[in-house]
Amino acid sequence: MSSSWPYPRWIAHRGAGKFAPENTLAAFRLGAAHGYRMFECDAKLSADGVLFLMHDTTLERTTSGRGTGGDQPWHALSLLDAGSWHSRAYAGEPLASLGNLARYCLRNGYFLNIEIKPTPGLEAQTGTAVAHAAARLWEGAAVPPLLTSFQPEALEAAQAAQPQLPRGLLLDSLWKGWLETGLTLDCTALVCNHALWDSSSVLQAKSAGFRCLSYTVNDEWAVQRLLDLGTDGIITDRIDLFAPGS
Repeated sequence: MSSSWPYPRWIAHRGAGKFAPENTLAAFRLGAAHGYRMFECDAKLSADGVLFLMHDTTLERTTSGRGTGGDQPWHALSLLDAGSWHSRAYAGEPLASLGNLARYCLRNGYFLNIEIKPTPGLEAQTGTAVAHAAARLWEGAAVPPLLTSFQPEALEAAQAAQPQLPRGLLLDSLWKGWLETGLTLDCTALVCNHALWDSSSVLQAKSAGFRCLSYTVNDEWAVQRLLDLGTDGIITDRIDLFAPGS
């Protein structure tokens, strides 16, 4: 694992947290307008193999569609309204493909954390697809995206497909073997629910060579605690509250 870490500390969750419809280009533009230079997004596969941005398995919460997003072709998904659920100001905002977001980030010098968010049962296929797409889209770029997932199978597939891309294991609990799994997957980072970090877990992670990132951190007291612990990255919804530095 490389000791170099090119990413900013502050990462805008799903683009602009909750201030614009998540995972849409409108959200990333709003995050950028607040000074953020790195974003987190969720990527999954359409039925015809296009990577698109969406957190949920199903379409109902954040679009005008119904059913499982991964069961539909990209053409159908691209016609959905992914903004009206949030507010009238964003009515008609479309879903974004990973390619759309990659071009936006590369043209503007922004950094990206791509969470591999597979439709259940497509963990390996999605990990492979995200890794190949990231390698192609960011070919020649100084800083590639950081690929993360809660699913070790997805990260394993990404590792096999494009081993040179940096990876991070997402953790919502410190389950048995968490540190060893991160090492086996040759991850550069562990991305934890922020409450999981304490002096012991940070020491274990850093001693093993990992960077320590946290989600989703929306309170000043939590930020201060994580800074005091010496962690490396903070994923937040509160783009209005925290002014990001480098």
